[in-house]
Amino acid sequence: MDGQYVRRDEGLFPADSVSRRVWSYPTSALLGFIRAVTIEHLDPDLTAAVDASGQVLQRPALRYDRTVQYFATVLFGDAESVIRSSDVLMKVHARAHGPNPVTGGTFDSNDPDSQLWIHMTAWHSILYVYEKFGPGTLSRAEENEYWRECAIAASVQPIRVEDVPTTRGEVQKYFDDWRDRLASSEAAVHNIDFILDGMRTIFTALPAPMRAVLGPVIRSGVIATYPRWMRPLMGVRQSRLQDVMVTALIRPGMATLARSPRAQMWFLERVAPRGGPVLTGYIRGVPAESSSVYTAERARAKFGDPRSPLEQYADQLAARGADPALDPYEHNHHDAPLEFVAPRARAG
Repeated sequence: MDGQYVRRDEGLFPADSVSRRVWSYPTSALLGFIRAVTIEHLDPDLTAAVDASGQVLQRPALRYDRTVQYFATVLFGDAESVIRSSDVLMKVHARAHGPNPVTGGTFDSNDPDSQLWIHMTAWHSILYVYEKFGPGTLSRAEENEYWRECAIAASVQPIRVEDVPTTRGEVQKYFDDWRDRLASSEAAVHNIDFILDGMRTIFTALPAPMRAVLGPVIRSGVIATYPRWMRPLMGVRQSRLQDVMVTALIRPGMATLARSPRAQMWFLERVAPRGGPVLTGYIRGVPAESSSVYTAERARAKFGDPRSPLEQYADQLAARGADPALDPYEHNHHDAPLEFVAPRARAG
């Protein structure tokens, strides 16, 4: 590579954090994010927002890449990068609101409950595929640390941090409580199928023969992680035998990939060209320029909008009520680039 990506500090997490170890494992980019963004569609408000923007179907690779980019920045970026990314995403989502044709209500992408659903689905999915297809189950102490760090990451989004579950039992209760709120729709099933077919629709930068071989494996592997009661809602079917077989096939492949940082970076450069480089330094074992770790509040005071995300959201609601011209987006809210400040390239 012509340059080395550097970070000014360790951001919100220490270099040896459990969450960094879990999120950097190759199961995340190839399976975990697909699991998360498909399950998220069972929230009818999220599906309405996605359908209104049109970006999942129009620019699937870019949408996937930006999702990876945001989460990777929060986990692996320096404090300034995290706060800049948070502020940008808040503004992008500010116009993501409108009527929900399925529920008859309205959707709002910055709504704290919707944000928490997305956040928890992502963090749970990344851990789930790590344990199923990766090194195995975390110890109780490690898992408690993982969920504590999940709450830290939530603090840079418009989420009520006191609502974030921080133990395995609380996480299970959170998803159990959401079960009655889940709903399917024609748009949800269509988008889920489109995303599950990611080797054809999203990861188009990979060589065609590789995509042809990996496509059925990745699709089947993600489906194997869905609870059986959830599958009819998502429009998918798969036998228990196929679940077992694909799990046995994927696990050694992920272990082999994890042992090769060069191979991991090769994949990341192609499946997430914007998000992947944020992990480059961590995968290579390159430390940040400073070992400083920030709280979200300290980072925000120094680098970004001093208001908390919830305060920003309250101001957005007030501005929306005062100015009818602030209409919902019309299929273009992702056209503006997300100019995150991480990673930085230094000439080698």
